[in-house]
Amino acid sequence: MTEWRRSDFHYDLPEGLIAHRPAARRSDSRMLVLRTEDGALADRRFADLPDYLRPGDLLVLNDTRVIPARLEAAKPTGARVEVFIERVEDAASGVLICQLRANRAPKPGGRLELAEGVQAEVLGREGRFFRLHLTGLTESLWGYLERVGHVPLPPYIRRPDDEEDRTRYQTVFAARPGAVAAPTAGLHFDDAMLERLRADGVETARVTLHVGAGTFAPVESDDLSAHTMHAERLEVGAETVAAVNATHERGGRVVAVGTTVVRALESAAADGELAPHSGETRLFITPGYRFRVVDGLLTNFHLPESTLLMLVSAFGGYESVMAAYRHAVAEEYRFFSYGDAMLLI
Repeated sequence: MTEWRRSDFHYDLPEGLIAHRPAARRSDSRMLVLRTEDGALADRRFADLPDYLRPGDLLVLNDTRVIPARLEAAKPTGARVEVFIERVEDAASGVLICQLRANRAPKPGGRLELAEGVQAEVLGREGRFFRLHLTGLTESLWGYLERVGHVPLPPYIRRPDDEEDRTRYQTVFAARPGAVAAPTAGLHFDDAMLERLRADGVETARVTLHVGAGTFAPVESDDLSAHTMHAERLEVGAETVAAVNATHERGGRVVAVGTTVVRALESAAADGELAPHSGETRLFITPGYRFRVVDGLLTNFHLPESTLLMLVSAFGGYESVMAAYRHAVAEEYRFFSYGDAMLLI
């Protein structure tokens, strides 16, 4: 059995291939197709996706909605603090788990001033995360964040967020607020593509996995067995379980739109059979993992040495995926969240 190292998943990426802006239209992206049975590659457009799907296939989408998770705050002294929400623990009472960027970390019991007179009390700290309680809200937490928060663009997009990001760093099927990073494979879809697939007999189902900021956290140890995944909340409902089972029974394929969908479905099948599931997952998928649910994967191009690249390599085969990435670099595909797509099927 191969003992995988972080360095096995390194590749060289020119800075100029990182996409800092989305394509002019969602469906304008390129799409590299990897045939998993033999590693064959094809350079296509995302608009060609229907060519690779068949009537009776099931496309599974992540319907999480990205919240404007960056907030500006100040200490009573006037010192500025940046609040980055990692997760909303209780929207009704305004309890958040956050990262704080400040010259000096506030202590439990300390208070921060946010926009429009809202205050945040520091309830406690665990590692790099702070637990905050917001008071003074005159509307729902979600409404407040939509008005005063900033879009949580990934750290490799080195520019301030703008109005375009409020729509483009969000899927057209986003419904359930809670993510602080987009399920980026879904960003390529527009309503016209979804309608075209429905007309072709391709069915859709949904899961929810609220993507956390930990999705960008580096693997710090070269020994993968020493890595602990960040926890993310997920829900796989009974309707989706029934749709997956019906698809397999009729000989169709379950195609996950994004690594988040893979982790949600495979977590819900951790006991051997897919079942409705609600809770948290720390599932870490590396080559050698036996997939129970997913037959195809649409994804973006991921960071070198990242857990997401490890998952894709597990699904498509290590040698094939790393060769595909070298091809994508040579052909100047656009990488990461706002970049091009890759279909493994």
